Amino acid sequence: MATRYAALLRGINVGGSRKVPMAELRTLLEGLGLQDVRTHLQSGQAVFTARHGDEESLAAETAAAVERHFGFGVDVIVRDHAYLKAIVDDCPFPAADLEPKQLHVTYFSAPVEPERFAGIDPAAYLPEEFRLGDRALYLYAPDGLGRSTLADVLARPRLTKGVVATSRNWNTVTKLVELTAA
Repeated sequence: MATRYAALLRGINVGGSRKVPMAELRTLLEGLGLQDVRTHLQSGQAVFTARHGDEESLAAETAAAVERHFGFGVDVIVRDHAYLKAIVDDCPFPAADLEPKQLHVTYFSAPVEPERFAGIDPAAYLPEEFRLGDRALYLYAPDGLGRSTLADVLARPRLTKGVVATSRNWNTVTKLVELTAA
């Protein structure tokens, strides 16, 4: 049975380094036997249909292919349509009432324990807020990510140790649901 997935590549095409042209990425993924490959924006999203593997094996296969082809390692998270849709459906913030730049999702490669974030005093960062979801963290940053002090705290290595973490704005989060729909 074929499943529709999104691959989230971390830290490519940012600041002029680790360049991965999207046309080359599409060709590379097609070479892995993936079908209906499309990319979204230049910041590292690809969607595809796979008849083999699971999220973890497809992520590892994609990361290895990128490293072989481009000569540098890239962390990759792969998620299926059902998961991506659940992230949107389970959003703890009123997404429909917010500007997309105010809401972000950080996807994790594995579950993270709430205890990791116990040292953060939520009141100290209001009106910014975060909530944990299924292998994800939702961030409400009313002034946008670039001005968020809470985002800087949440990105500290000790909070993400042992997992791959990559963030997307709400526009991209919802677009990935649309692009992975059957």
